[in-house]
Amino acid sequence: MQKRKLREEWTVLSMLEWATDYFEEKKINTPRLSIEWLLSHVLNCNRLDLYLAYDRPLTAEDLQTLKPLILKRAKHEPLQYITGSSNFFGLEFRVNPSVLIPRPETEQLVELILTDYPSSKSLNVLDIGTGSGCIPVTLKKERPGWNVYATDISEDALEVAKKNAEANGVDVTFNKHDLATGINPFPDMRFDIIVSNPPYIYPYESESIDTEVREFEPELALFHPDVLSVYENILKIASTNLNLDGKLYLEINEKLGAETLKLFSKTGRNSEIKSDYSGKDRFVVSNFKST
Repeated sequence: MQKRKLREEWTVLSMLEWATDYFEEKKINTPRLSIEWLLSHVLNCNRLDLYLAYDRPLTAEDLQTLKPLILKRAKHEPLQYITGSSNFFGLEFRVNPSVLIPRPETEQLVELILTDYPSSKSLNVLDIGTGSGCIPVTLKKERPGWNVYATDISEDALEVAKKNAEANGVDVTFNKHDLATGINPFPDMRFDIIVSNPPYIYPYESESIDTEVREFEPELALFHPDVLSVYENILKIASTNLNLDGKLYLEINEKLGAETLKLFSKTGRNSEIKSDYSGKDRFVVSNFKST
């Protein structure tokens, strides 16, 4: 922006072109999408509307609001954190650096559950490590008759999740719980479905993941030094709290499919690996009804 003369008028088109080049210079992923996202956020319109109003002048107020957002994006900060929201399963979720940005793989995890349970009859559901609350809020929205519970170790994450439940008009019970303690968060309850997308990346894998993820998303929700122990702790809760004909749905490290399945096979239950849309080992589904 500083390269343009002060008397020159900025329009939607000139901003799209300039910022795309600027983000390309900064090696930002999806440079054109980035400025479309930020500009539509500032102008309170959808991205398509930008292309229907190429010549729309940007006011001084627009530019004043937009500039710091562009600078944040130039430092590789995720768009969802900059704008404070993310779409998941057609719903809007508030996000900030205390929670993971919802992923398409987690949408697929929700799809697996909804496909297996098409009826909205009353079921008890527990989400372990809820983060933004995208899983329990979506399940409750899609299946209003379900009784949905969720836990997380982070107070900040729970505050975000509670606000997302309220914003999407659903009732979810949230509890603070540290999975590593081995303490059962609901010792007297039985669930038909238990689901979890826990931290499943080893710290040594951090250099192989995208800068935007590594430098901005919460380490507590991403990394764990002993991933299999996380799965073991979830398995303990499921073994105690899951109904005989209930199911456990787990998002996993793609490199640990065989090891995770071996861990679950020790229980003598039915477990299978399911791939994500990229063909990677991404989910374990366990039917805890004895074979």
